[in-house]
Amino acid sequence: MSLHLSKIAEIAGGELAGDGTVSIQGVARIEDAKAGDISFLANTKYVKYLENSPVSALIVPKTMVLDTQLPLIRADNPYFAFLKVVAVFYPPEPLIEKGVHKTAVIAETSKVGQDVSIGAYVVIGENCQIGDRCVILPGAVLGHDVVVGEECVIHANVSLREGVRLGKRVILHNGVVLGSDGFGFTQEEGKYHKIPQVGTVVVEDDVEIGANTAVDRSMLGETRICRGAKIDNLVQIGHNCTVGDHTVISGQTGLSGSTHIGNYVRVGGQAGFSGHIHIGDRAAIGAQAGVSKDVMEGTMVSGYPAKPHREELKMEAAVRRLPAILKEFKALQTRVRDLEEKLKKLC
Repeated sequence: MSLHLSKIAEIAGGELAGDGTVSIQGVARIEDAKAGDISFLANTKYVKYLENSPVSALIVPKTMVLDTQLPLIRADNPYFAFLKVVAVFYPPEPLIEKGVHKTAVIAETSKVGQDVSIGAYVVIGENCQIGDRCVILPGAVLGHDVVVGEECVIHANVSLREGVRLGKRVILHNGVVLGSDGFGFTQEEGKYHKIPQVGTVVVEDDVEIGANTAVDRSMLGETRICRGAKIDNLVQIGHNCTVGDHTVISGQTGLSGSTHIGNYVRVGGQAGFSGHIHIGDRAAIGAQAGVSKDVMEGTMVSGYPAKPHREELKMEAAVRRLPAILKEFKALQTRVRDLEEKLKKLC
């Protein structure tokens, strides 16, 4: 494929600065770009790669000043603009052929929409509803009474337990488990007894959940992942939790039961949340933070236990100074002892 840069600018939704007749044959990172490629530059620390790069054009922020003769496309969000161009050169390919594979097992009481793609050895239980244009890859298992909205993509070996409900355009990556029992036990006469987990999991429209993430069903009611949330691999979401609209959760994070996370929250990797706490809208949780109490709206916290980020930075800086402080303290101890000895002699 070859496109003039002027057409690329139109696709990217940016402003062209330079020769619009330049031919673009591909896309690449600035470090790897060759002649005929277009790349993007959003961070000034990557400017160093321009010196020896044969790249033919760049997508950059509107405010960036560059000492270059290269033609540019200026965009408000250069990374997003670049993704539009990538999609042109690498259009998505069908994951599997349309239709139902002969080895798939679908209960007679279930309803399957139009233009679906259902792979080998998929199992769909009783009274399920599968929306139009869904893709379910090999080995996925759907329990009874599962609802899957239109245009969902369910990758291989996903398990949707009984009663789970998905909205539209949900993407579940390999090994996701939705609706496994919440971790609920009570002790009586020296033994743990299982608390029945009779609720469900609801996943709203445009949610994406990474590989091997588990979302537990609620004891009563529902565990809910709200519209547009993005959840990374290896995340544990306990029973009766809520993850708000467009919240992003990085890998290896764990939410204990009844944690409620607001809208547009950003959670770093390996963060941990104790149960029954509320995280306000647009809060930011640092990587490896241990969150044991409520976090106010718009607040950034980090550390263990989690505290306001600026406070945590000051504490980390103080800890780094401890060896020098200890050395100075020992020197002061020695001086004090010497002074005390001199005073004894004078007295």
